[in-house]
Amino acid sequence: MFTLYPAIDLRQGQVVRLAQGDPRRQTVYDADPAATARRWLDQGARWLHVVNLDGAFGQDDAANRQALGAILREAALHGAAVQFGGGLRSLEAVAQALEMGVRRVVLGTLAARQPEVVAEALRRWGPARVAVGIDARDGRVQVGGWAEATDLDAVAFAQQLAALGLQTVIFTDIRRDGLQTGLALEATVALQRASGLEVIASGGVASLDDLRAAQRAGLAGAIVGRALYEGVFDVEAALRALQA
Repeated sequence: MFTLYPAIDLRQGQVVRLAQGDPRRQTVYDADPAATARRWLDQGARWLHVVNLDGAFGQDDAANRQALGAILREAALHGAAVQFGGGLRSLEAVAQALEMGVRRVVLGTLAARQPEVVAEALRRWGPARVAVGIDARDGRVQVGGWAEATDLDAVAFAQQLAALGLQTVIFTDIRRDGLQTGLALEATVALQRASGLEVIASGGVASLDDLRAAQRAGLAGAIVGRALYEGVFDVEAALRALQA
């Protein structure tokens, strides 16, 4: 089943979007993250994808933690689920997020640097509660809020994670993220086929056609950010298109 994930990226307690993950290219969309969550949930979203950007950048994220709590309360009222990542650099941080009510955590930097921690997280909480974000630029995995390149090949990394028992990854083409230039569909599908994982596409959704193409390609879902915030389409229209 294909799942739509409206994105709520948090920075200093506000809802923002970055272009290609660059904190200097930021647009603020709402000072009330709970209101944003309510809007997408009222339109029919069953999942929200929430990112703690300050945590990812290693900055003070107290305001984002408070915002996450408010978003989780809205999700609970709507019977919906939250997928959350950004700055989860230890098993203790993962446990705290899950105890707050997060349905599934997304590990990024921690997974790339210490894949054995992913194995332990899977052992403790199971593959339904733990995902990994593979954020790539030109096929190479990036970490530390996308500011640091690694030597990890994205596909090889996905295969390594599958061998650990992982079930779900979020694949982001950083060069497309926040630009509404269309999904990197070919690379995303190739990663899914090579790894056997359920892959959620992220980065660059520009139209309902992008969502339909991702669904036809057999991907597990897609994360949508700027296209929603700029009013290109809304969640209700996206869900109708995916059900057609």
